This record gives sequence, structure tokens and C-alpha cells, in this order.
Amino acid sequence: MNILAFFAHPDDETMLCGGTMALLARQGAAVYYLSATRGEGGEAGEPPLCPLEELGSVRSAELACAVEALGGLSLDFLDYVDPRIGPDNTLYPFTSDLETLSGQVVDYLRRYSAEVFIAHGSNGEYGHPAHKLVYQAARIAIISLGETAPLFYTFQASFSEHPKPHLMNTDDPAHLVLDISPVKQQKIQATLCHRTQHALFVRNTSKQLGRPVTVPEVVVSLESLHRVHPPVSNSALHDPLAELLLASGCAKAPANSNGLAQK
Repeated sequence: MNILAFFAHPDDETMLCGGTMALLARQGAAVYYLSATRGEGGEAGEPPLCPLEELGSVRSAELACAVEALGGLSLDFLDYVDPRIGPDNTLYPFTSDLETLSGQVVDYLRRYSAEVFIAHGSNGEYGHPAHKLVYQAARIAIISLGETAPLFYTFQASFSEHPKPHLMNTDDPAHLVLDISPVKQQKIQATLCHRTQHALFVRNTSKQLGRPVTVPEVVVSLESLHRVHPPVSNSALHDPLAELLLASGCAKAPANSNGLAQK
């Protein structure tokens, strides 16, 4: 099974669905990674690990490290530039040209003969405009491919036991919930690859718990997927990706899914 996973920035692949990616690779899927940007607009670490003008190349190398840890087969970049964060932590999309972006996505889907496409959810997880842009471009790409379109899933889908509700795409009900414990060490290793982002990873959790936490402590064991295309009916969820994940023993239907999939 050929899978193309599309993200806005380095670290999205690990923090938002790294366990799922590692599990798919362990189950024998060929997972190809595509990042729209090199993360030039993000943080450089505390203290900074590089000058800001070198951040894109440093984070590209971090992403390559993470992809290897997760068992990915290849990594490509679309070479959009990630905008710097604005006043009051304002976030920005990396382009306004959806037509060109969606066309590039179609090219990569065809290049890798993708049978499954995985990308950001409709709410952009925590509302990040770049994440929403990736989702919108993905939808357009899928529609343009018509009957030849691959399965399209999004991550961080909504379910009642979500471990980090602030990252949840509230408009995307989960069709599969995954306990990624068997591959959690791979997800931790991928997280450790993103050294420039470690201070960011632990900041909020440390505030919530009132104590310093380590990077491995912020890595969660539950992840989730929502199937966008084809739409899911009220019957059981049957497709090659769902069957592959269910066969792993790590996937199940969420409690609020009315039994769309059975473990």
C-alpha cells in the first residue's frame, strides 16, 4: 500500500500522527512524506540552536531524522517559505494560491501512485492557517482526481477521550482511534529529532502540571483518523487502510462512533 502523508511544517508529522505513521510502516505500507515548508518561521530553541537564517535547513534535517525514525521511505518539500510568527503570536498561511498548491499535491499523488492520502484536518488542529490551507488543497486535489482519487484521511480527529483536546479537529469525527503503544518508542525518537522545537513541546505541559517535564513525557499514546473520501456511511468502515490498521490490533472504533469499525 502506497501512502502519501502531507504536512505544513516539520514536526507536524510526529506530534500530530507520528504513531500512526510508524504503525503503518510496521504493517508493511510504503509511507512517503511531503512537507509544504521547511519550518523557517518557527522557534529555534531555548537557547537558540542556530541563527534564524539557518532554521529552514536545520529543521529540514530534523524532519529527515524523524521520517527515518518513523520508517518513512522518502521525504519531499514543496519549498514554500514558512512565514515568521506575527504580533500576539499571529500565525499565517504560506501561500494564497490554492490552485497551484493543489496541482502540486496531485503531481505527488501520481508520482507515488498513492492509494491513501493523509493530511491535516479541516479545523487546522488548533486553527493554524497553514494547516487549514493544506487541508483545503488536499480536498481540491482529491476532487480533481475524480474516480482515480485515493482514500483521503485526516488526523487528530474528534473523539471523547482525546488526550489533547486543544489539538482536536472538532468538525472531523474519528472513524478510527489508535493505541500506538507498540510503536511509541519510535514516536519518541522522532520527537527527539526535532531539537529546535523541544522547548515549545514542553512549555504548555510544564505550565499545566506546575513542574518541568521531559520531551518523552509529552508524547501521547492515542491518535485518531477521520475518513474524508469517500464519505463514511452509517455502515461499518471498510477500506484497505482501515483493514490494515484493524489487523494490527491497535485500532478500534471510538466510543462515540456508533460502531463504524470493529476491532
